[in-house]
Amino acid sequence: MNRSQAVTLNTLGLCAIAGVLAAAFAAQLLLGELPCPLCMLQRIQFAMLAVGPILNVRVGPRPSHYALSLLAALAGAGFAARQIALHILPGDPGYGSAVFGLHYYSWAFVAFAASIALIAAVMLFDRQFEDDPAPPERTGLFPRLAIALVLLLTALNVVSTLLQCGFAACADDPAAYRLLQR
Repeated sequence: MNRSQAVTLNTLGLCAIAGVLAAAFAAQLLLGELPCPLCMLQRIQFAMLAVGPILNVRVGPRPSHYALSLLAALAGAGFAARQIALHILPGDPGYGSAVFGLHYYSWAFVAFAASIALIAAVMLFDRQFEDDPAPPERTGLFPRLAIALVLLLTALNVVSTLLQCGFAACADDPAAYRLLQR
């Protein structure tokens, strides 16, 4: 895999991350399911997962960029596993809606685990890390749009969290946007 192919794969990864953030945000807005604190931590980790691909697209693939994403995926998997453990007892309805029989936090665990495996697999292709004597190409429209979409969704999630929690600790079982109630 050469540098151009690595940039394309990283851009597709950014689109997948944007899809996850958009789906979570849509469930929040359309279904009225406010995220719990662990859900918010998982969203943060999905946004942090995007840091590596953004750097790879902007300045070229580096093992350190992939490592940042691996660390974010590990933390996200840990947060998702914690939430799964909280709702594992028989009869526990879980938190939020289920999609294809699994709650969002279970899907988040699957997505973080898949991210870890995919990042490790992509890192096996050493040619992407070779120094290219040609000047770096200008980032194309598709990668720039993918980056902008991830950044926009991250900013919207930050604003939403601020509206939901205010400047205090977030409620364990949120029922309303705290800053909009005043």
